[in-house]
Amino acid sequence: MHLSTEILEQPAATPTQHAGLAAAAVRERSYAPARSDRGETSENHDSTASGRSKSYDRGEVPIAVDQPLVWFDGNFIAGDAPEAPLTTHAMHYGTAVFEGIRSYATADGGAAVFRLPEHMQRMRKGADMFGIDFDIERATQATLATLRANGHRDAYIRPLTWMGTGTIGLDVDPLTQHLMIATLAKVVHLGGARTRLTVSPWKRNPATSMPPLKLSGAYVNSILAKREAKQRGFDEALFTDDKGYVVECTGANVFMVKNSVITSVDHRDALPGITRDTMIELSGAESREVTLHELLDADEVFVCGTAAEATAIAVLDRREFGDNPVTRELAALYARVVRGHESRYASWLTPV
Repeated sequence: MHLSTEILEQPAATPTQHAGLAAAAVRERSYAPARSDRGETSENHDSTASGRSKSYDRGEVPIAVDQPLVWFDGNFIAGDAPEAPLTTHAMHYGTAVFEGIRSYATADGGAAVFRLPEHMQRMRKGADMFGIDFDIERATQATLATLRANGHRDAYIRPLTWMGTGTIGLDVDPLTQHLMIATLAKVVHLGGARTRLTVSPWKRNPATSMPPLKLSGAYVNSILAKREAKQRGFDEALFTDDKGYVVECTGANVFMVKNSVITSVDHRDALPGITRDTMIELSGAESREVTLHELLDADEVFVCGTAAEATAIAVLDRREFGDNPVTRELAALYARVVRGHESRYASWLTPV
């Protein structure tokens, strides 16, 4: 599935280009059957110049049938549409910013996105690193529209903003800027299952070299660590620093439980996780630096993140952990919160 999409501005189509446009029109008819005749919105940007897709306002969102739709620069297109040029800057240099967000079917029969404003605010911080003009309100409305278009309630949401074409060099100022929103009706990371964890020989990107934000290129670090861990028979990798302090996992923050006291691992190189912040508020956990020795000596260890939720650690290298009652109780509370069963946390939910 090609989630990266980009449409080139072209003043006029050549005969060869006409064939490509015709094929794109077939895709458009196949994947967006529920269109209205009200016309295109002012949010079309450069994609309407090619005639490949059509924008929708909130009252005329199409319903996906076979292939989930992706919102791209104001339009809905097929999720596997091969639109990104080979010279897309983000493809070469990782000049992109993403978020991992979840929506949940709620107790009232609807659906809601969990802590959407906080995710969008963090994404804007990452976009600022590249000078990308990121509009939080626009991205928020696009997220909700995509969920409605795909009919998704329980879903993983992937917004991505990236640098497109204009130069192949390291100067990003001349580049085009793009935004897409994809929703996936599946879990993409750990998903709450008891996990086998190992300390990685790789070190986390230091915050002095790479800001702890969701910059796409930075996640090569996580990919290398996770790949190495899986080659040794583990599910996930744990980063530690040169002094023996725990940092985080490849895509999740770390907690430990000792004598019923819950501690959230704090490290300047770790992503300031929104799920981590949630778990701290729900549990009253203290936040401090934790050594690997302390983690190995804990009664329970769990990791948390948007996709991981609260995932108990069964094994950390040779250390096996038994039952995890505190983790289990906190995971159950988190599940009630995200599905709207706890009214005091209703402000964390954005209705779809």
